[in-house]
Amino acid sequence: METPNQPFALLPEALVDELLSRCNDVGNQLIKTLHEVERSNEKFRQQLQSAGLLRIISDLPDTGIPTTCGVDGSYVVERLMTTDLVACAAVAIEGLTPPIEKRHWETVRHDLFIDALPHNPDTTVVIQGVSWEMEICLASKAPHDVVFIDGSITNPFGKLNAAINKANENESKSFLRSNLKETLFSRFDSFLDSYYAILSSTRSDKLWVGCPKYTSLREIGEGFDWPENYDDRAMLTSILKAGEFTHPKPHAMANSNWHITLKGFEKSNLLEEKLKEIYKSIKRLHIVYYKPHSYIPAIRLEVPQSVVSNDYQMKMLLQAVEFQTRTPGIMEPYPLYMADRMVKNLSSAIPAFRQSVTNSMAQTVEGDLSNIFFTMHSYRTENG
Repeated sequence: METPNQPFALLPEALVDELLSRCNDVGNQLIKTLHEVERSNEKFRQQLQSAGLLRIISDLPDTGIPTTCGVDGSYVVERLMTTDLVACAAVAIEGLTPPIEKRHWETVRHDLFIDALPHNPDTTVVIQGVSWEMEICLASKAPHDVVFIDGSITNPFGKLNAAINKANENESKSFLRSNLKETLFSRFDSFLDSYYAILSSTRSDKLWVGCPKYTSLREIGEGFDWPENYDDRAMLTSILKAGEFTHPKPHAMANSNWHITLKGFEKSNLLEEKLKEIYKSIKRLHIVYYKPHSYIPAIRLEVPQSVVSNDYQMKMLLQAVEFQTRTPGIMEPYPLYMADRMVKNLSSAIPAFRQSVTNSMAQTVEGDLSNIFFTMHSYRTENG
């Protein structure tokens, strides 16, 4: 069997040889583009300074170290012979506590959905919507000063739209009556309230922040002659020095045509009014890039408009990031790192859950158990 120390163990020897022979070519190509960026770093910095986009944290007013938490979610769809074992969860975990802070959570907060559902290819899309509902509702309830949400802050909207469309389009009666669709629809109103609170917050002592690990957006680079094959995060990791950040710019997706269908919902007029306010709030989103330490890449932060003109709130945000990224090797705020590590283990827990269910079923049946074990055999697992 393949092990972490033997990654090529099951590959044909000739394939491995050819794979390794390409290392120099790929490496040289990457080094060439990297050198091109490094040679132009001073030019790029000058562009940022001339545009008023390059700022330093020490110029902001002093604030205390804020309390933080990170929220993340995941889903698993395990395709069995006769059914789909479907689960999703969200967890919220507190960040490193400031030295003088006495308030803290005693346990990790979580939410969970799990059920056995009829086979359906749309299940994966719908369960992602439920996962985001859980994540956003957990985030809105966190009592901390800065709440980090894993991924882009616009992701929940797109995922919910896709999930609702799939749930409505599906003609399978068993799917339409399933707990999954019922859960998606029953949580939607609370999701809208929570999402609006997150997007429109104007409190100077409270902030929700989208923190995507990966992005291809170029709100800053598209205004200059920066290489098109580099996104803003890659460029600013090279350009910014520790303690520097970019002045907020409007989110690239702010002016997209945002829409969620309300087919199948009761009181759709009330929901439509809430959605209109959410559309307005999304259009006011801004982005900031901050490099807290020399050993951390530039971090993309997606924030509400209030941060643009509130230096106190900006300092609170950057202080939170700086304090939660003091461990070399962890490339994101600590509570997000821990929430991600925890919730992604859901995919490892489901096979054990399936085995426990199988054992429970076997104990209640007399005679031939082969049908039970065939029924509970896993063919494919989808997760994210």
